[in-house]
Amino acid sequence: QFFVFCHGLLQLSQLLVSGYLKSSISTIERRYGLSSQTSGLLASFNEVGNTLLIVFISYFGSRVHRPRFIGCGAVLVSLAGFLMSLPHFITGPYEYDQSVASTFSNTTDLCQPGVPGSWGNLSNAGCTPHAARENHEVLLVMFIAQVLLGIGGVPIQPFGISYIDDFASERNSPLYLGILFSVTVIGPGVAFMLGSAMLRFYVDIDKVTGDDVQLTNKDPRWVGAWWLGFLVAASLVALSAVPYFFFPREMPKEVGEVLQIVLHTNTLYFPLVLLRNLRHPVYLLVVLAQVNLSAMVAGLATFMGKFLERQFSLTASLANMIIGAVNIPGAMVGIVVGGAILKRFQMSLRQCSAMCVLGMFLCLLLAFPLLFLGCPTQKVAGITYSESSEFGHHALECNLQCNCPEKAYNPICGSNAIEYISPCSAGCSIVNINADNSVLNYTNCSCISENGLAGFARPGTCGTGCSHLFLPFVVLSCLAGILASTSHTPSFMLILRSIQPEDKSFAVGIQFMLLRVLAWMPGPVLYGSAIDTTCIFWEKKCDRKAACRYYDNNLFRQR
Repeated sequence: QFFVFCHGLLQLSQLLVSGYLKSSISTIERRYGLSSQTSGLLASFNEVGNTLLIVFISYFGSRVHRPRFIGCGAVLVSLAGFLMSLPHFITGPYEYDQSVASTFSNTTDLCQPGVPGSWGNLSNAGCTPHAARENHEVLLVMFIAQVLLGIGGVPIQPFGISYIDDFASERNSPLYLGILFSVTVIGPGVAFMLGSAMLRFYVDIDKVTGDDVQLTNKDPRWVGAWWLGFLVAASLVALSAVPYFFFPREMPKEVGEVLQIVLHTNTLYFPLVLLRNLRHPVYLLVVLAQVNLSAMVAGLATFMGKFLERQFSLTASLANMIIGAVNIPGAMVGIVVGGAILKRFQMSLRQCSAMCVLGMFLCLLLAFPLLFLGCPTQKVAGITYSESSEFGHHALECNLQCNCPEKAYNPICGSNAIEYISPCSAGCSIVNINADNSVLNYTNCSCISENGLAGFARPGTCGTGCSHLFLPFVVLSCLAGILASTSHTPSFMLILRSIQPEDKSFAVGIQFMLLRVLAWMPGPVLYGSAIDTTCIFWEKKCDRKAACRYYDNNLFRQR
């Protein structure tokens, strides 16, 4: 029982490391200027290390000291977690365009007519070869960490489960495995909650004093302390790894012993079983269905937070809170309900597949309105909106005298409800400051005209004005998730009962292998690429595309 407790703890903290990345992905994109395709590849890269080794590990399972192997895997996972946070410590502080001169820079992004040189240092700042190299190093470190995370995770689940199954009594084994299974489902939820907590802190909380931070977490330039969660999760993994080095190779079996048949998969036997399973139509169809569903889940888990942030103008912290507290528990409820129905009505295989189809169909019905629950991107001058249609060429000329740099990004919302990408592009020449050094508003803006007078603007984005649709979206997506996940257990039953008993463990292994290669790896990358195609304004870093500043929200939602 102590082993089961330790294993639950280890699985939870391992999932914290891998799940936490998904919760902070939009923040890491912003901090290091990544496209969603790149961040999607990063998020699924741990599966690479995992897939390469999982077959060997399952094969050698009974011949090694399993607890010690699990311990070594956990040490690797913990190392990977610490590596993930390393980029924060090897790069300089996060830089963003400011209207108020600070300790970091005396340039401001106001409209300064007749000072053509005032911008030079901002537009090319950080374009030294050193900066470009720094960015490559960051990506390299993170990709290596993800591979290590995958490799370290390999022995944890298979060895833990087989060890428990070997030495637990027949009566208790299902209970223990059930406990572990529920932990693996709760894990990602806890990871998103951890993300929600950490992203409330400013990224350079360890490098700058509070007075120097002029951003609030509602600002589109805000970057939360993404690295902090990796330190927390990695430390937890390191702690949970310790007991494994003291467990024996074998335990006396719990009382209530029943004769056990150990199956050794013979090497020659391997290709024959593979062919036999893959030729089995039920097995193949169910696995393909699971692949489609899992690819969707993998893509959504990675980018759902980002979607909520953009579509409903939420902070990253709140988006993670919703996913961790609503969507993931919803999926858990669905899985439990599905299993309960299955047990209560002792369903046949045909009824199992009918239940899967029904669950999916109802899920589709509820998810269909989600296509329409959202708003278009807010009006952004020069990007989604041009005034020239109304005022002749006024829009092009109103900020010519300001010599604005192309890459300035400090969104403000004009009194005319139009967003401008920087105070300079709105032609604002005066900034008013609160007592705590934060920006109150911008005045004397030549591009914002109201009744012929120069208008004013407040800092921050105008937002999408979609808050009234947020609740219906969350409710529908949660219900759709519950319905889809009711098919989880019946689809497993279809696989387990339709193949020959002696192929069972092998068939499940192949199933997970196919899920990894066809769903969990490509899922986030495909989703990321699709999201990138909806970008309408890219941040430029050293003449290359970096992170996306504005998406076409309608396309983002539909695709």
